[in-house]
Amino acid sequence: MSKPIVVGRFSFPHEAHIARGLLENAGLKAFVTDEHTINANWLYSQALGEVKLSVPASQVADAVSLLSQDFSGSLDSEFGMETYTCPKCGSQESENFTKGKVPAFVVFILIGFPLFFYKHGRKCCECGEFWKT
Repeated sequence: MSKPIVVGRFSFPHEAHIARGLLENAGLKAFVTDEHTINANWLYSQALGEVKLSVPASQVADAVSLLSQDFSGSLDSEFGMETYTCPKCGSQESENFTKGKVPAFVVFILIGFPLFFYKHGRKCCECGEFWKT
């Protein structure tokens, strides 16, 4: 049997196990190494070369192909992720945003008590428009 080839490196063991599950679901054999050492002392992650995900040499091409795919679109449709449209420009690209967080932090540091209230909502990645959801 040939030596397993590393096809992925991850900072934390749970990330490697998610990728391993993806590969095993596709019928590939996958192995996670260095997870216990990094679980015991996560500061060793960079020194050890992170948590490694390996596959047999004959399955490297298939594993790399699977790991390079973006499945986020299928997750959005499967779990019914809500899409938001910017009221100003109509863009679908937005992110969760908390308005007023920085001024409140500065006031808290200066006087020890926050005076501003936060506003939670969405911020458009295209035009910067903020709106409450």
